[in-house]
Amino acid sequence: MGTESYGTSQAKGLWGWINARLPLDKMLKEHVTEYYAPKNFNYWYLFGSLSLVVLVIQLVTGIFLTMNYKPAAAEAFASVEYIMRDVEWGWLIRYLHSTGASAFFIVVYLHMFRALMYGSYRSPRELLWIFGMLIYLCLMAEAFMGYLLPWGNMSYWGAQVIVSLFGTIPVIGDSLSEWIKGDYYISDITLNRFFALHVIAIPLILVFLVVAHILALHEVGSNNPDGIEIKKNKGPDGHPVDGIPFHPYMTVKDIFGLGMFLLVFCGIVFFAPTFGGMFLEAPNFDQANPMQTPPHIAPVWYFTPFYAMLRAVPSFAGTQVWGVIVMFGAIALLFFLPWLDRSPVKSIRYKGAITKVALALFVVSFVVLAYCGMKPPSPVLLLASRVFTAVYFAFFLLMPWYSKIDSTKPVPERVTYHAH
Repeated sequence: MGTESYGTSQAKGLWGWINARLPLDKMLKEHVTEYYAPKNFNYWYLFGSLSLVVLVIQLVTGIFLTMNYKPAAAEAFASVEYIMRDVEWGWLIRYLHSTGASAFFIVVYLHMFRALMYGSYRSPRELLWIFGMLIYLCLMAEAFMGYLLPWGNMSYWGAQVIVSLFGTIPVIGDSLSEWIKGDYYISDITLNRFFALHVIAIPLILVFLVVAHILALHEVGSNNPDGIEIKKNKGPDGHPVDGIPFHPYMTVKDIFGLGMFLLVFCGIVFFAPTFGGMFLEAPNFDQANPMQTPPHIAPVWYFTPFYAMLRAVPSFAGTQVWGVIVMFGAIALLFFLPWLDRSPVKSIRYKGAITKVALALFVVSFVVLAYCGMKPPSPVLLLASRVFTAVYFAFFLLMPWYSKIDSTKPVPERVTYHAH
């Protein structure tokens, strides 16, 4: 009698017994097999699933790296060399992790660009965008913490420069900088602290935010290149007439995209793991030396747009506080994007020339700033950094005005789809 009270699903064997206690079938239906996605998805929509794949790569390779890594200033660099030279397949695990860090930011930046093109941050997806931006912040923190762990010379001095920026904040700056480092300078304590945050605290937060991001997405439904809400037009069966089950139709496309991604990813891992010094800098193959500053200190490429903004702002009274404000302000503005865009349409397909030019200039400014941040300072690069920092901020601050006055095209009642 007690067994029958759980229903008839337990008669299906072990799977039915599990489902009577943990509704796996229900979750699979809600989030995969019976989750209806717009049928006009294009290849820009691959980068969300690719981000999830890279996250798994980073978590798995990170676990194996911690098995041989020693978070101590006297042993960290040697332990990385041990992983590279003596641990079986250690070099591959390390290169998968270092290349994966850059791959993560590449797919996330492309994922964010797709959202900018098709208005995926607009109502009813504001919270979805906020979760995505919190994921981006966690990625930046995770990458920064992990950058110090090899205890290479660029890692050491890069961390020294970035942490010292917090010291420019009035009143609390010195105390905040000392709290982050756990000491008066980058030391063994800092390394241990960053290791704990990198391998435990931030990944837990990151996984939670990813789950929240996916749940929020499936609650409101996916956007599409036309910016049309497919849930508003349902058939007699209750399903959107312009939607198709995510599995197998979208999973097949994702698997194809994954194959293309892995070809490029593995090509870099096996043939160009340092990627010309962009993924792994030459000074980082030397042990950290507080007495030897690298000729040019610069963060990894995915931080360089914001680093260029920092350098573009002149110091006042010997402090870089305004540069720090500009740098963090450039990131903070992204959170307000859903409320800055006043256009009556979502997708770039139906927006006018002003918005298209503004988005193009924004992309150009981000790329140019990334280049300027990677290079040693010069008068020409300083001027370029200031000009394109202004362009970057103008994209957001002028958006309520130009998005409202820009001409738009009529949005169709149903999504535009061409079989291929």
